[in-house]
Amino acid sequence: MSETPNNDQPADNPQMLCPRWMCFTFDNFLRRLAQNPQRILKPYIKSGWTVLDVGPGVGYFTLPLARLVGDKGKVIAADLQEAMLATIHHRAVKAGLDARITLHRAQEDRIGVSEPVDFCLAFWMVHEVPDRTHFLAEIFADLKPGGLFLLVEPMIHVPRASFDTTAKIAKSAGFLPVSEPKIFLSYSLLLQK
Repeated sequence: MSETPNNDQPADNPQMLCPRWMCFTFDNFLRRLAQNPQRILKPYIKSGWTVLDVGPGVGYFTLPLARLVGDKGKVIAADLQEAMLATIHHRAVKAGLDARITLHRAQEDRIGVSEPVDFCLAFWMVHEVPDRTHFLAEIFADLKPGGLFLLVEPMIHVPRASFDTTAKIAKSAGFLPVSEPKIFLSYSLLLQK
């Protein structure tokens, strides 16, 4: 995949991907107060599970997911940007969680994960995907029967109508709505295969 210089943006993708430098603004003390990963994810994750974190940025949720799945579990961090994956690797090694995290370089037109997963997280990133229909169908296919998918989008710059359209696309892919978890500054939907 070709990239434009200095900003981790794929040259042939008109969508604006969040650059790596900006992701550090998403990982701070204030965010942990408002969007605590442990509090958000713990109700849905079981020890030993395989979890897919799509568009994980610098690993704000990836590392907590690795703690939740335990020694026998695995987190697959799938991102388009090599710089994001490199940062996750560095942080995972520093936290002693690198054995639980598999880094996966996604392609522009597909995630490309080959193993079935128990849970998928797409947090504040689906609005960056040019083909939501294909993207959500691929997540549906990647989940084990009964698997869960937590879809979260930012109220800050995703209109409610756009989120509702994404929810309809997810339902068309076969997902069943379970709940609408309350997450600060977010629209969210927990779905099940």
